[in-house]
Amino acid sequence: MLSPINVSIGSLNLITLAPMILPIVGALFILIIDMFKSGLDKSMFVMLSLLVLGIDFALLIESAGMFRANGTIMGVFDVMLVDGLAILSQFIIVIASMLFIPLALSQKRFHEFSYPEFFALFLFMIAGFQFMVATDNLILIFVGLETASLALYTLIAMHNRDKSFEAAVKYFTMGALAAGFYSFGSMVFYALTGSIEINQIATVLAGNNYADIGFVLVGVVFLLASFGFKLSMVPFHTWTPDVYEGSSAALAGYMSIVPKIAAFVVAMRLFEFLIHSGVVWLEAVLYILVIVTMTMANIWALVQTDVKRMLAYSSISHAGFVMAAILIGTTQSNSALFLYWVLFSFTNLGAFSMLWISRQKNLLPGQSSDHTFEKFAGLVKISPVAASIMALFMLSLAGIPPFSLFWGKLYMIGSAVSAGYTVLALAMALNSAIAGYYYIKLIVYMFMKDPVVGYRGDVSSINATMSLRVIIGIATVGTIFVFLALNPLLEFITSFVYNSGY
Repeated sequence: MLSPINVSIGSLNLITLAPMILPIVGALFILIIDMFKSGLDKSMFVMLSLLVLGIDFALLIESAGMFRANGTIMGVFDVMLVDGLAILSQFIIVIASMLFIPLALSQKRFHEFSYPEFFALFLFMIAGFQFMVATDNLILIFVGLETASLALYTLIAMHNRDKSFEAAVKYFTMGALAAGFYSFGSMVFYALTGSIEINQIATVLAGNNYADIGFVLVGVVFLLASFGFKLSMVPFHTWTPDVYEGSSAALAGYMSIVPKIAAFVVAMRLFEFLIHSGVVWLEAVLYILVIVTMTMANIWALVQTDVKRMLAYSSISHAGFVMAAILIGTTQSNSALFLYWVLFSFTNLGAFSMLWISRQKNLLPGQSSDHTFEKFAGLVKISPVAASIMALFMLSLAGIPPFSLFWGKLYMIGSAVSAGYTVLALAMALNSAIAGYYYIKLIVYMFMKDPVVGYRGDVSSINATMSLRVIIGIATVGTIFVFLALNPLLEFITSFVYNSGY
């Protein structure tokens, strides 16, 4: 007769679950409120969502303090993993989400924000991303990934335009394919090692001296393809411009930031131990993927006639740029990844928010898409402030000093040089120069061309609510003045990365 297993509540360390459970409880609370009292103003759900995210942020600060005091924390039968990577990525996820939610306080037109389900799905999505980054258990990563993805598909479709439904279906199809690849890759590693925990998988493979290298490479191929889809790496990027175009501009900006940082963290946990173990094939493939993604995305961005599609290809290029950190695999490069993504978050969310204020319900005669370059022609004559702010974000994305992303690019390229990846550093620098052309192209349209007859005029007043002005203001201040806090921010990030063993 088997003796019962006694498990104390204290040993489960349930505090590790708190930041993920809170958004789920908040989402359920919103749905329950709507069941008993429908038709409430959307501002109430915005405030509830911000309250939940604010408490979530406070819990993350508590987790950060515990990590500094005790190191890596395991919980819930060692399924939850709270280390520096988990804390840093959750900070980015929650802060970016707090900047996104107030955009719902928009004037008319944007009907999806009137549904309580939008905010509930949004909180479910955040919980899914948090589960992804706060574990090294392949099954829980999959559960978090699918929870977040299914909510995101619905959020895209709720925009309720023809292109939105098309975008949601494309994203769902590609996401299902990526989920299949992830499942097959995880199955291979489980068959090889008998474990679904990444740290244990690394230990077993190293103990066997990678005797089954052929099967390891098969598993890596599946997982690499899966995260190639999630990170929009070439050639798995094809869904990205169409999905961004079909989404609202604000949601497209959010998609370019939060889902990718979650995928970067999981990819870092999965691939870096293989690279450090001398799996040369993986290093070569990642090298090619990084350079091809940066270069091809920039080339495609050069020929775009729609600003939102241009920014979509731009985000692909930035993802390739940051993926180089996982290839390099040093503490400096991993710190550069988080620094770059923090700076990118402010700038890119600001740029997409500027598109958000100019969104139209119906296209005008002769207008091929919602955000053509011609629509921004002569903007400085109509709204100098809007033109100046948009130009600021473009200069930052191009890596022009002293704006925020210049420092991210500089530190990332420096980490490549320090690790001996000179050719990679040269490719990164050249791609930054190429990208400058299409960013400056929009500035030329805004400052050096005359307004095109037939396009909507006052871009700055279309949907510029107070909440939107505040968000754009925060993004602008972060883009301009971040260099004043660069050293403390970098020291904060590096301490968490180093103490996590990365």
